[in-house]
Amino acid sequence: MIYLLAALVPPLGLLLNGQPFSAILNLLLIVVCLLLGLVFHVLLLVPSAHALIAVHMKREERRHREVVDAIRRYGPPPGYPR
Repeated sequence: MIYLLAALVPPLGLLLNGQPFSAILNLLLIVVCLLLGLVFHVLLLVPSAHALIAVHMKREERRHREVVDAIRRYGPPPGYPR
């Protein structure tokens, strides 16, 4: 759901994902890409692409942090080389 929101309304998707600075940067990207997008239409996709990539990276960071915390708490999985 957050990916759909990030694709359609990028700043709101970033804010709801807990990335306020990325949302501000995305607003600036929207302004610049709207102005330049009149000539280069592909630039209209840049803010959405930025939001999707930022949301994906944040979710991967959270997942990685959970795995590291589990390893610290319970130790490495059986058969893991030390």
